[in-house]
Amino acid sequence: MLQTSTLKFLKDLQKNNNKPWFDANRKAYEAAKADYLSFVQAVIEKHSKKDPSIAHLVAKDCIFRINRDVRFSKDKSPYKTNMGAYMTKDGKKSFSAGYYFHMEPGGSFAGGGLYMPPPELLKNVRQEIDYNWKEFQKIINSKKFKEVFGDLSTEGDMKLSRPPKGYEADNPAIEYIKLKSWVGTQAFSDADLTSKDLVKKVCTNFETLQPLIVFLNEGLHAGE
Repeated sequence: MLQTSTLKFLKDLQKNNNKPWFDANRKAYEAAKADYLSFVQAVIEKHSKKDPSIAHLVAKDCIFRINRDVRFSKDKSPYKTNMGAYMTKDGKKSFSAGYYFHMEPGGSFAGGGLYMPPPELLKNVRQEIDYNWKEFQKIINSKKFKEVFGDLSTEGDMKLSRPPKGYEADNPAIEYIKLKSWVGTQAFSDADLTSKDLVKKVCTNFETLQPLIVFLNEGLHAGE
């Protein structure tokens, strides 16, 4: 579970997203960060029993910094109002498929997959889905996957409007080949975040996602 004080810090930050306030409340930030790190480490330790590929990970290497990169953004708010952690076998800066937990008051979620890989890796995954459509279909259409994730996300610019070059519109896998990211998410309420079984709930989510993670990572490096 996460502490209510951690959520309170993020809620207060949403209302006071400026450096003077943050500096004055740095102790509260450090406490919230430590709380989140402890939670992420507990998730790694529990889920690594199901997926040994993440057993070597350390929480501090999986979380993202709270400072925003405002160089190319119209929004000049200096801080993120969320805390995020990406857990994948090759590290958070890699293009490997992995697990993600996003904590934000009113907008938390767990899940993961593969987000916006570069063109050469995107091509590999599309080919893997095309060649092994039945296996991919079995994963995303399983009862448990449907219950937890519904379907893969198509939000924003995650999907092409037309089939990519080399694929026909009548390909049975075309709606998933058109994706530019393969991501599943499950919303978590603020009450979920402070419940005693939060780690268990997140690990159940990750366990459901694991077959997709394995499939995507095999596809990324197919033919190497």
